[in-house]
Amino acid sequence: MKISPLAGAALLLVSVSCQKTVPKKVQQPAVYLNTTAGSNWNYHEIDSSATKPVVSDYTLTCKAGDTLINSKTYHIYSNSAGGVQYLNLTGDDYYQFDSLPAGLGASAFENLYLKDNAAAGTNWTQDLSVMVPGFPILVPLTFTYTIAEKGISRTVNGQMYSNVIHVTTAISSSAIPASALITSINMYYAPNVGLIDNATLIDLNYSGVVEHVNIRAQLTSANLL
Repeated sequence: MKISPLAGAALLLVSVSCQKTVPKKVQQPAVYLNTTAGSNWNYHEIDSSATKPVVSDYTLTCKAGDTLINSKTYHIYSNSAGGVQYLNLTGDDYYQFDSLPAGLGASAFENLYLKDNAAAGTNWTQDLSVMVPGFPILVPLTFTYTIAEKGISRTVNGQMYSNVIHVTTAISSSAIPASALITSINMYYAPNVGLIDNATLIDLNYSGVVEHVNIRAQLTSANLL
C-alpha cells in the first residue's frame, strides 16, 4: 500500500514518541566509609616505636548500634585487639572520635580526618590543648591536614584501589620548637572501604621529654556487606 508523505511523517512521529526513553545513569559520589553492620576489615600492623618492632593483626567490625557524640551520630566499630572506634560522615566531612597518638597525652577529641569533596592541595587545621607526660602545663597543638593527592591508584598487599585520597597530617605547637617536634602522618582512603594504608611517625625531643612513635598499618582484606 502506498503511503503519502504526510502519513509517513505522522507514522514516524508516532514511532519516535513510542520509543522508551532510557534515563541517563547518574553517577553517585564516592563515599569513603562503610557503615553496614557486619562488614569487617583486617589490618596488619608493625609498631617500630621501640627497639624491637611489634607485629600484630587485628580486625575492625562494624556494629549494628550507633552512639551520639557532640550532636553527631557515630557508627561503632569494634576492634579485635580491644576497644572500639567511632566514625561519622556529615555531608562531605568524615570524623573520628579518637585519642591522640601515644606520647601526646590521653585526650580524646573529634578528629575531622577527611573532606572527600576538597581538591588536592586543600588544607584545614584543628587546635587542641593537652597534657603531655613530662610537661607541667597544657601544651597547645595544631593539626594541619592536607589533601596531598586525589583520584590516585594505590596497591596495598597486592590489591589495587582506585580513586584513592591521600591525606597528610602535620602536628605543631607554639610551645615546642619545630625542630623538637617532627611528624609525618600519611593516610590513604579508598571508596566504600575507608582506610587502606596508614603510616604514622612522630618524634618529640624537648625539655627532657623524648617520645618516638613509628607505626604502619595496612589493610590485608575486607568483607564488605
